[in-house]
Amino acid sequence: MKKVLTAVVIALLVILSYAAGRRHTARLATTSLGARRVLYWVDPMHPNYKSDHPGIAPDCGMALEPVYEDSGNAPALQHAAPLPPGGVVINGATQQLLGIQLATVQSSGPARVIRVLGHVVPEDTRVYRINSGMEGFIRETYNDSVGVQVKKDQRLATYYAPDALAVESGFLAATERVPGANGKDGNRTVAFPGAVSKQGVSSIQGYTDRLRNLGMSDVQINQMAEAGHIPESVDVVAPVAGFILARNVTPGQHFDRYTEFYRIADLGRVWIVADVFGSDVQSFRPGAAARILLSNQRKTLSARISDVLPEVDPASRALKLRLEADNPGFALRPDMVVDVELPAPASAGLTVPVDAVIDSGDEQRVFVEGSGGVFEPRTVQTGWHSGDRVEIVHGLAEGERVVVSGTFLVDSESRLKSVGQMQPEQSPHEKLSSRPNIDHGTDVRAGKVKDAACGMMVDAAKAIAEGNTLTRDGITYYFCSDRCKKKFEAQPEHYLALNASGHRP
Repeated sequence: MKKVLTAVVIALLVILSYAAGRRHTARLATTSLGARRVLYWVDPMHPNYKSDHPGIAPDCGMALEPVYEDSGNAPALQHAAPLPPGGVVINGATQQLLGIQLATVQSSGPARVIRVLGHVVPEDTRVYRINSGMEGFIRETYNDSVGVQVKKDQRLATYYAPDALAVESGFLAATERVPGANGKDGNRTVAFPGAVSKQGVSSIQGYTDRLRNLGMSDVQINQMAEAGHIPESVDVVAPVAGFILARNVTPGQHFDRYTEFYRIADLGRVWIVADVFGSDVQSFRPGAAARILLSNQRKTLSARISDVLPEVDPASRALKLRLEADNPGFALRPDMVVDVELPAPASAGLTVPVDAVIDSGDEQRVFVEGSGGVFEPRTVQTGWHSGDRVEIVHGLAEGERVVVSGTFLVDSESRLKSVGQMQPEQSPHEKLSSRPNIDHGTDVRAGKVKDAACGMMVDAAKAIAEGNTLTRDGITYYFCSDRCKKKFEAQPEHYLALNASGHRP
């Protein structure tokens, strides 16, 4: 009996000592932090579990983490004023971690530049087609590949045509009857006087026209008149200096009348056709100056607007704007795609970078910075676009700051907040324990991410510094330790499926 009584007394003393020790530890933990007051302690793996004193988490055996009154972990107490609908709180450290950048709403002047894509086409009045005027056979071709630059009157091919013999004979006979036409009396040039003999024989001019219609060049006609005999072949020569765009002949080929031999373009001056939309077309007038940018050649060429073409692209509904440009050095080639800068008048107004505006189709909105790290979504009305800036017709004031980088991260958090506000009213205890997360488990208020293996909330910067990160399919995952990282590497599909289902091992 005495031994039993002694054991009971010892047990009571142990219990009283343990209780006193826990109260003392809690008091030290609170007072040692000075002005920082601890609200409660949470399980790092299950933030919904809270305790009013430090200790060990009952489920995983990890140390409980404190939540301070003045820290980002207590968003409900950080701001006394209520947040605007859809507003989010992101402190400066977290903004830097997530790459969130801001820009100021500025007033823009009336001048602006529209940059569009254009493609180069030959000017149709400078495209020449060489066709046959009779039936025959191609004998030879000379350096006539597509894309080759040729000179005026350069010989491209020769052919034999029986139908040309009679006309050539008549031409020579006519030149014999006209003094000086075939080189006699010191005249080495065909006179083409247009005279007709008393016997009614066609004049030299008439035969010359017939030879031209058959495809013979003036150069060869003059050579035939000077030589006084019929040539063995008819020459195909370039009518203008330019580039061969099409070639439809080969040696030994039989051709019919009206066959196209070559297509040659003079590229000393070209057209650029650009796609513009209806709202912008009204800003352009024929004769207005423009610039052609050749980024690969680091060149800039001047151009002028010539006309707005009537056809419309059936896919994009864009109109065609035609520009004319001189082409020194033949820098512009057919079908080349170039950047076109078109100056357009515009009314002065407020502008922001294009990346600041989120266009959902039904509306456009931006996130405006408030005091204390608050970001408020605001619906805006946009106007013209110029380069990397867009006009804000309504919704912003000059000098306000908007999010331009990390916009979609802020938008994701705002949407989660809006969904939470639509849910039934929670108790104060549940409100304090809620921790809104954005994609991949990131807590934008605390700068923390969820361990993809164990589910523990860890500091992203610390995980990066210790090398406890892993990138898979373009997504970066963070881990509390090298052990969890290796577990994830061994069975990534297993842990990804757990994260997707919301159930942790």
